[in-house]
Amino acid sequence: MNNTGAERYGTHRGAFEKNKKKIFATQTVCGICGKPVDYSLKYPHPLSPCIDHIIPIAKGGHPSDIDNLQLAHWTCNRQKSDKLIEKKDITSVDTEIISNRILPQSMDWRKYRG
Repeated sequence: MNNTGAERYGTHRGAFEKNKKKIFATQTVCGICGKPVDYSLKYPHPLSPCIDHIIPIAKGGHPSDIDNLQLAHWTCNRQKSDKLIEKKDITSVDTEIISNRILPQSMDWRKYRG
């Protein structure tokens, strides 16, 4: 079964597209690696902008809630896949923060020539 397009998000597709436009208009930094995103790069360039689900849909994340969406590089999003990474907050021992900024980078994609 192919889970693309409207089938993938179902009734959430319209809200997802609306929130995607808001994120593209307001965010400039990849939520995964923390580096700037260049909007002039287009897919399939690995540093092209895309939308990442902070908590993946496969792990119970909401498909269109703006609080579950962030700007990302295409390659960072692919590398993250459906992983969740937890790390301890330095200020409080009992608090855990869900984050995805500690993924390894396998290549310096700024040198990529597509």
